[in-house]
Amino acid sequence: MRIKWFSLIRITGLLLVLLYHFFQTVFPGGFLGVDVFFTFSGFLITALLIEEFNNYHQIDLLSFLKRRFYRIFPPVVVMILVTIPFTFLVRRDYVAGIGGQIAGVLGFMTNYYEMLTGGSYESQFIPHLFVHNWSLAVEVHYYILWGLAVWLLSKWARSKGQLRGMVFLVSIASFLISFFSMFIGSFLVSSYSSVYFSSLTHIYPFFLGSILATVVGVRETTSLVKQFDKKLDLRKNLFMFGGSFALLLVLTLFVKFTYLFAYLFGFLLASLAALGMIFAARVLHEKTPNTKEPKIISFLADTSYAVYLFHWPFYIIFSQLTSNLVAVLLTLLFSYVFASFSFYVIEPWIAGKDTPILETIRTFPYIQRIFASITGVLTLIALLVTLLAPQVGAFETDLTVNGLKQAATNLNQSKLMAERADASSLGIADGIMLIGDSVALRANTALQTALPGAQINAQVSRTTKNANEIMLNNSQNKFLPKMVIIATGVNNPENYKEDWDSMIKNLPKGHHLILVTPYEGDKKKDTYEIVEKAAAYMRELASKTPYVTIADWNQVAKQHPEIWTGTDQVHFGSDNSKIEAGSKLYSDTISAAVQEAQEKPVKSK
Repeated sequence: MRIKWFSLIRITGLLLVLLYHFFQTVFPGGFLGVDVFFTFSGFLITALLIEEFNNYHQIDLLSFLKRRFYRIFPPVVVMILVTIPFTFLVRRDYVAGIGGQIAGVLGFMTNYYEMLTGGSYESQFIPHLFVHNWSLAVEVHYYILWGLAVWLLSKWARSKGQLRGMVFLVSIASFLISFFSMFIGSFLVSSYSSVYFSSLTHIYPFFLGSILATVVGVRETTSLVKQFDKKLDLRKNLFMFGGSFALLLVLTLFVKFTYLFAYLFGFLLASLAALGMIFAARVLHEKTPNTKEPKIISFLADTSYAVYLFHWPFYIIFSQLTSNLVAVLLTLLFSYVFASFSFYVIEPWIAGKDTPILETIRTFPYIQRIFASITGVLTLIALLVTLLAPQVGAFETDLTVNGLKQAATNLNQSKLMAERADASSLGIADGIMLIGDSVALRANTALQTALPGAQINAQVSRTTKNANEIMLNNSQNKFLPKMVIIATGVNNPENYKEDWDSMIKNLPKGHHLILVTPYEGDKKKDTYEIVEKAAAYMRELASKTPYVTIADWNQVAKQHPEIWTGTDQVHFGSDNSKIEAGSKLYSDTISAAVQEAQEKPVKSK
C-alpha cells in the first residue's frame, strides 16, 4: 500500500538540496533539505517496524537489514562506477585521494572521513566528489542501531501498545541526547563541520520522525489521524501542509551554514516542519480516496535517492567545464537518466524482483553478458583511477612546498631581525612581515622575490582574527618589524568590521599597516557578497587612517580573469603558467603598496 502525498516530502527534501548546491547564494539554507530526509526516514522506518510487530508479533531484523541493503547499496555502487570515468574531463586534483573517499562511501563512514580530512561543502579548495554521502552514512548508522534497538524492545514487549510506548520513550531520550550534543557542541567547536557531520549530533531528526511514528503510524493509523481527518477539512489540511513547506522555504532563504542559529535551532525547525508535512500528507491520503497521485510525482519521489547520489559528483565535474546554468542542466539530465536506470533496472534485478521493464530487457539477446561486460569495464576504470590517483592534489602539494620554503627563509630572517631589533628609539626593527592565508602561501616564491628580506608567515585557512593574534604575539616578543602586511579576509569573513577595527586598534606604535583586500570570485558562494563588503570597508579604513595603506588585490584580481579559469575562484592558477602569472600580479600589488607606505607616517598614538 502506497501512501499518497508522502512523495511530496521526498521531493521537497531533494529540491532544497539541489537549490542549495546549484544556487547557494539565493538558497543558502538548502542544506536543511537533508534533515527533511532524515525526519521522514525516521518516521517511515519506525512505523513499519511497529506495524511488522503488530502483524506478526515479532520483528525479523535480518530481513529488515536486507531490505535496507538492497535499497541503499546498489545505487551507491552504480554512482561510483558511472561517475569515475567522467573525472577524465577535469584535472587530476579532483581524484586526489579518491581511494579514501570510495572506501568511506562503501563503508558508510563518509561523515567521519570528512571530519578527519577537514571536509566541508563550503570551504574545500577542491570539493570531494563523494562528500554528499556523509548523510547516507548517518542514515545507515541510524538504520543499524535503531533497527537493533526496536528489535530488542520487541523481545520485551507483551503487546503492540507496550512496544509503541517503549519506542516513544526511547525515541525521546535519544532525541534529547543528540539534540543537546549539537546544541552544546556548537559553542565548543572551532568548525561547525564537526557537529554537522557527526552521527551523534546530527541524528536527532530521525528520532523526531520516530516519535511521530509512534502516535501516527503509516498503513495502520492511530486514532489521532482519524480525529484530525474528521476535524480538519481539506482546506485546513492543505494549509497545514503548505504552512510547513513555507517554514522550510523561509529557512532555506535566510539560514546559512555558518550561522550558529542553524545548529541551535535551524535543523530542529526544519525537522519540525517536516513532521508537519508528514502528518498533513498522511491525513490528506485519507481525505483523497478517489484521487490518484500523479505519475510524475511518484517518479520524482522514487528516483529522489538516486538523484541525490548522482547530482553532486556530476555537478562538481560539469561546473568545471561550463557555465553554472549549463552545468545544472547537464547535471539534472545525467542524474535522472542514471537514477532511473538504477531504480527501475539495477535495484529490482539485484533484489530478484520481476518488473515489466526487467521482463522486456531480459528478452534482449546477450543482455546479461552485456551488463556484465559494462560492469567489468567500469570497475576496471575505477580501480585504475584509484590506483593511479595522487594521494595529494597538485594544489595542496604546491601549498606544502611553499610552506617549507617559507619556513626555511624565515629561519634566516629571524636572525637578521634579532640583530636589528634596537635599530630605532622604540626598539622596532626595519623590515616587512606579511601575515597571510593560503593565497599568500601560494604566491610565496614571488613574494620573496618582490619583497627581499621580508618575513612571510602564511598558512592555510588563516582568518583575520588569527592574523591579529599573530601580530600581537610578535609585538609582545619584540619581533614585529616596522612594516606589517595583513593578507587575509576570505576565511570566516562574516565579522569583517570587528576584525579589521580590532586590527587597526591593536597595531602597536611605530608601525605601518598594509591591508590586502580579499578576493572571492565565485558569486554562487555564500561568502561572495561579504568579501566584497569587507574589501570596501578596508578601503574606507585606509582613506581615513594615515598609517594604513591598501594593496587592492580584490580590484586587480577582477581585471585578470585569465588567471581564474578552472580554479576555485580564490586561489589563482590551474597550471604552472597561470600560477606564476597570478603570483606575480599578487606580489606586485603588495610591492606597490609597500612603496606607497614608505612615504606615509607610522602609527604615533
